[in-house]
Amino acid sequence: MIIKTLEVGPVLTNCYIVGSKNTKEGIIIDPAAEANTILQSVQELKLTIRLIVATHSHWDHIGALSEVKEATQAPFLIHADEVNMLKEGMSSLAAMFGFSTGTPPSPDRLLTEGDTIEVGDLKFKVLYTPGHSPGGISLVGHGVVFCGDTLFNYSIGRTDFPGCSYNQLMNSIFTRLMTLPDETRVLPGHGPETTIGFEGKHNPFLQRR
Repeated sequence: MIIKTLEVGPVLTNCYIVGSKNTKEGIIIDPAAEANTILQSVQELKLTIRLIVATHSHWDHIGALSEVKEATQAPFLIHADEVNMLKEGMSSLAAMFGFSTGTPPSPDRLLTEGDTIEVGDLKFKVLYTPGHSPGGISLVGHGVVFCGDTLFNYSIGRTDFPGCSYNQLMNSIFTRLMTLPDETRVLPGHGPETTIGFEGKHNPFLQRR
């Protein structure tokens, strides 16, 4: 499996380009910003993008969505509980940080807990991990979990935005993520990767519970 991590945008969001080495088909996870950088990387990897998936609809994770979707013509997927935030909340949340955004495209497919996403010989399961946002998701498969802003290296997602819930976030972490094998690679929405086992032992936010 090919995984290319791009740190893009004003708050250094991780955009992931995931592809099959065998079929050269791929997925873009969280097209955060800098569409040209994302598309150039796709070209360099010689991938055909089949799907675009957003872990959640906060502005810093979908800032390049419109341009990337137009260029690739790939369907856009997001959790069903994130639709209202996608339509109404992205611009207001961006304004809190002094940024302006356009109107994102409507999703082509709405995801829910337990769904599968398949591209070529790659298969990922959708985990419903709300808390940082109402419809936050993580994608798990092939020894990796892409968890958006749910869990970070030594930290967790913030819960002071509209639609956030600390209790819901902690429940998502403990019932969805921490039940994965310790060796599972955690690829978060910001910052360096980690593992489930490392966070279980060392993440200070998880030790308090």
